[in-house]
Amino acid sequence: MSHPHPDLGFPPPLAAGALRVVPLGGLAEIGRNMTVFEYGGKLLIVDCGVLFPEVEQPGVDLILPDFGYIKDRLEDVVAVVLTHGHEDHIGAVPYLLRERADLPLVGSRFTLALLEAKLREHRVKPYSLEVVEGGRERLGPFDCEFFAVNHSIPDALAVAIRTPAGLVLHTGDFKMDQLPLDGRLTDLGGFARLGAEGVDLLLSDSTNAEVPGFVTAEREVGAVLDQVFRQAQRRIITACFASHVHRVQQVLDAAAAHGRHAAFVGRSMVRNMGVARDLGLLHVPPGLVVDLRDVDDLPENRVVLVSTGSQGEPLSALARMANRDHRQIRIEAGDTVVLASSLIPGNENAVYRVINGLARWGATVVSKDVAKVHVSGHAPAGELLMLLNVTRPSNVMPVHGEWRHLRAHARLAELTGVPRERVVLAEDGVVVDLVDGVAAIVGAVPAGYVYVHGLGVGDIGETSLKDRRILGDEGFVSVTLIVDSVTGKVTSGPLISSRGFSDQPGAFDGVLPLIEAEVERTAAEGVADPHQLQQQVRRVVGRWVSDTYRRRPMIIPTVIEV
Repeated sequence: MSHPHPDLGFPPPLAAGALRVVPLGGLAEIGRNMTVFEYGGKLLIVDCGVLFPEVEQPGVDLILPDFGYIKDRLEDVVAVVLTHGHEDHIGAVPYLLRERADLPLVGSRFTLALLEAKLREHRVKPYSLEVVEGGRERLGPFDCEFFAVNHSIPDALAVAIRTPAGLVLHTGDFKMDQLPLDGRLTDLGGFARLGAEGVDLLLSDSTNAEVPGFVTAEREVGAVLDQVFRQAQRRIITACFASHVHRVQQVLDAAAAHGRHAAFVGRSMVRNMGVARDLGLLHVPPGLVVDLRDVDDLPENRVVLVSTGSQGEPLSALARMANRDHRQIRIEAGDTVVLASSLIPGNENAVYRVINGLARWGATVVSKDVAKVHVSGHAPAGELLMLLNVTRPSNVMPVHGEWRHLRAHARLAELTGVPRERVVLAEDGVVVDLVDGVAAIVGAVPAGYVYVHGLGVGDIGETSLKDRRILGDEGFVSVTLIVDSVTGKVTSGPLISSRGFSDQPGAFDGVLPLIEAEVERTAAEGVADPHQLQQQVRRVVGRWVSDTYRRRPMIIPTVIEV
């Protein structure tokens, strides 16, 4: 998939003293966040994440940003700044490093630790620079200052980027929890200081722009979990994002309070919580966490499993439990499953499929729909308004959200007094230049989807996915003919076989005489080209199948000359 912009040509050369902003992902979608800033012939990248596939992208594991725009200019990239450690912000870094292995990676301690653990699996040793909130780094012509922000992962940062063209604030993902579990507040004072200095362009998280009010404090989840633990009679299985250290901490605290042992389930959960524990971000009392292999030796009312799979991912630990094909964990009647996460748009069907699978085996499923077991990591409208009023930006570019989120955020900006013509609504590939304090769209570059499937990267496109969808929905029909190379007459066949279409014997008996008649007709007209004959057979079979079954399978004709 790409985002064509026929009304926009390729952008002109960047004017002297101007700043260019090129989003390659994260606009009009949730995920794949990547923004390129250009000044003075140098490039700064902020975030490099993945998008997870939807049902209409069968066989795809991950979706990457299109690096084509920067591929010939990788030597001009001074750094990749990472706002936080979620997959939709760091997941594509290993693939970017295949293009240039020594790209400097800049981020907080936890962000870099998560990324380095991921890169070890790719056998890549990166060059990284650790930064902290309140810190400032000169990266080529970009003077970057970092600010603490709340999010559903520790150590998240916003970044202010100063160049002679002006001051840009990129919030990353953020919210304004007034009682954060780790005591790390979003730095409103720092943002106010930037507002006094003059923010020329604000790029701000739009995910919850449609949600009124202010975010619920993370602390409220702890009391709800405590109640769930008090009522549970057998095992408790809690599923959340493998990076949500605060939520896992609350689960461990509840486990300790109720005399239960905890075990981590899922490779990413084990890896990430190990990193968090090593960095002192996850506090685990001695003896609380046990190996999954030792769980069977414990009484069922003394066990808590902390699992991946809160989004219904087909291969996740929770989905395999729901399907009863997990090697070590079998869901039984009386188990309690807590889905401590919100739904990512597009994942609803997968999540409800897992919930129904768990309920089938007698588990009690507690989700955000029935109890406050999760709060969002993104700022709702009230907090976005606060940020806009504190920073008083001259130009606003909503980022990180689908179109409905971007437009809702744009309306909020206008309400705070930002002129409509200074609110830039863009999507992936649309190029925005900041010139003399004014941000404006100047063109567009290719920013399509790059699909990862297995070890293949970028070697399939929409044509292949369309074929996969047809095969998945309609099946295929194979027609084989052997014809005389001299006369063009059929010497054997037609032989028809199908997969995923019909199990009925004789389903295609009605089309056989039509195929034979078509071959005789083409032979009489002197058509001897096997490819042309294949096309004629495809049309005949396709028309008959459509008229007879109202189906449109993939039809694969094969003509063999003898």
